[in-house]
Amino acid sequence: MVHGGQYISQNEDIKPDFHHRLGNAILEVFSESDYHAVTIRDVAGKAGVSFSTIYKHYGSKEQLVFAFVDLWMDRLTDRIIDHLQGIADLKEKLRKTLWLQLDYYQRHDDFARIIFMTLPMKTWMSDESFEQRRMFTILMDLLRQGQTEAILNNNIKTRILLDFMLGFVQRSFIMWVQRGQKENLRDQTDIMFDMIWRGIVNPKN
Repeated sequence: MVHGGQYISQNEDIKPDFHHRLGNAILEVFSESDYHAVTIRDVAGKAGVSFSTIYKHYGSKEQLVFAFVDLWMDRLTDRIIDHLQGIADLKEKLRKTLWLQLDYYQRHDDFARIIFMTLPMKTWMSDESFEQRRMFTILMDLLRQGQTEAILNNNIKTRILLDFMLGFVQRSFIMWVQRGQKENLRDQTDIMFDMIWRGIVNPKN
C-alpha cells in the first residue's frame, strides 16, 4: 500500500520479488522515456507483473513513481546520516553531504534522471514525497548551526542557502548527462564545494 507518498514494502499477497522487479522497471522505463507517454501497463509489461496488481497497490502512475522515488531518496538520506557520524567540523560535514549526493546520483544515474529530468516538477511538488523532510531537516540543521555560530552568512535565509547548494547538484547532474557523462561527477566535489562555500560563508570570516 501507498499512503501519503510513503512506500510500504511488505504486502502478504504479492510475491517477494515484486517490488524489486517493479523498481527496476520504473528505473528503466521512466529514465529513458517521456513521463507523460509512459503508462502503468508499460511498467507492468517490463516488470512481468499484472496491471491489476500494480493498480491495486498504487492506484495511479503518479503514486507508483512517487512511492519508489521516496524509497530511493530515503536510502540517500540514510547514507548521509551514516557518513556524518563522527565528523565534527561543519565545513567538512557540508562537503561530505555534497560528495554523497554526487556519488549517489552518479551510481544511480537512472534514478537521478527521473527526479531531475523526467518527472514534471509541478506534478511532483504536489506530492508529499517532494518535501523529503528527513534530508532537508538534516541539511537545514547544519546550515542553521553554521549561521548560529557565525560561520555561515546569517544575513541570508537558511532555505536560500539550501536552495543554492541543491541547485548546484541538480544543474551539475543535468549537464553531466548532456555532456555525455565523460567525467567522474563525484571527482568534481572539491571544486564545486569550494564555490558553494565561498557563496555561503560569513563574509566577515
